[in-house]
Amino acid sequence: MGVVATSTQAHGGRVIGVIPEALVKKEVANTQCDELHVVADMHERKAMMAEQADVFMAIPGGVGTFEEFFEVWTWKQLGYHQKPIGLLNAHGYYAPLLTFMAQTVEHGFVSDWQMELIRVGESVTELMQQLVGDLPKQPG
Repeated sequence: MGVVATSTQAHGGRVIGVIPEALVKKEVANTQCDELHVVADMHERKAMMAEQADVFMAIPGGVGTFEEFFEVWTWKQLGYHQKPIGLLNAHGYYAPLLTFMAQTVEHGFVSDWQMELIRVGESVTELMQQLVGDLPKQPG
């Protein structure tokens, strides 16, 4: 996340950090964020991130990334939000997961319409174009 934050700022973007107090105490907070929100726990962190986000993009990561990705996907299928969701399949990182997800459709556990809620791209540029294209059109 630090690399993404640094790159975002280097390219003129704003970085909003949301971190649980316990992690601040472990000195893992990025104090270079444009805004840094310290919250009580992971539940509050995810709620604030979901509220602040325009889109959700899972980049290659570990257990926390998987958990957050599946949660926002579940929320979208339940109608809790209409924000675009994407997987950055850089260097084929998510290829095994995508194969497994296709298998869940074949076995009838996941529907095609649920899979269509997710965008997949091999590069940030490609994926961002898809996600921005899925944003609701602003009047005017």
